[in-house]
Amino acid sequence: MKKMVLFLNIVIIAILLVPTSAFGHKLIPSDGSNLSLESSLEIPDPNISWAIYESINGNVKYYSFYGEQGEMFYASIVIPKLENLENFAPSMAFIGPESFLEIIDEFRIQKTNKSFPFSLPDGYDAHVFDYIGDFPSNEFYEPFGQVTYWERQEVIFDFPVTGKYYLAVFDKGSNPGKYALAIGTIEDFSASDFFTILPYAWLETKLFVNDYASAISAIIIFFGILSIIGYMLYRKIRSYQL
Repeated sequence: MKKMVLFLNIVIIAILLVPTSAFGHKLIPSDGSNLSLESSLEIPDPNISWAIYESINGNVKYYSFYGEQGEMFYASIVIPKLENLENFAPSMAFIGPESFLEIIDEFRIQKTNKSFPFSLPDGYDAHVFDYIGDFPSNEFYEPFGQVTYWERQEVIFDFPVTGKYYLAVFDKGSNPGKYALAIGTIEDFSASDFFTILPYAWLETKLFVNDYASAISAIIIFFGILSIIGYMLYRKIRSYQL
């Protein structure tokens, strides 16, 4: 029993000692219902570093957020290194009122086009960013989830006007696949996140890359530890009653 308690303490200390740069993004869960502008997944603050795991199959996923004039907007797409996804390269569209995007045109954003194949409300337009690199693309290893990704397009520019904007991700060839969308650059983790958001994000990452064995093992260990703690508390309470 003492060995198990010692092990639990070591695990907690190890988590606290891992640098926050290993985590990077806060995870925003998606239930896959963000299939229109009206049902877009809201990004609370596009300055904070967020990540969303998604799958598409001939459809389009939408995200919404408010931007402040002059603040930097950052977004990127990476693809988990899984079988049959080596050449998967969905497009990313930045959507807003035409008057806003005309100002973006003046900024001369490079490597963009207007080939957004889905309907938009009157007065709205889109800048589409396609991946134009080589295959296979550069890889990077994310240590927190122990996952390797292929890099795709990265978008950086300043918001031209304060207002509401949208981001859409779709594949022009209607190819099915998975992607991770990253938005924002500021890492913002509290002490409580190490015991709430981060364990949940780790589990979601494992499910996202089909690593079910690790996910199931983690769940078993988690409930095993809870059972041991519960039993220890029960023994302690019983000792006071006797």
